[in-house]
Amino acid sequence: MTRAPDPDYIAAMRSLVTAIALTLLLAACSRVTQENYSKIQDGMSEQEVIGLLGPATESGGMSLLGVSGGSSTWAAKDAAITVRFVNGKVVGKSFRKEPAK
Repeated sequence: MTRAPDPDYIAAMRSLVTAIALTLLLAACSRVTQENYSKIQDGMSEQEVIGLLGPATESGGMSLLGVSGGSSTWAAKDAAITVRFVNGKVVGKSFRKEPAK
């Protein structure tokens, strides 16, 4: 005989899953900070930057005569970090903080 799931248990599990999802979402956004921006150094690999900031919000690039270049941007609610790469290495960066509304 199969017993029906307890409604209180189901509600508790839904709350737990919602809390975990919200925590992960907030943690992902919090990587776009002045502190993490200052950790990005010229010569770092693109993979090192991704390890620090997570996946980029947007990326673009091109390759010409054996030289590849591009830029990636990590955006959060109130700030953005843009990193420029040549041959997979950091050559420049910028940090933009949006004014409070």
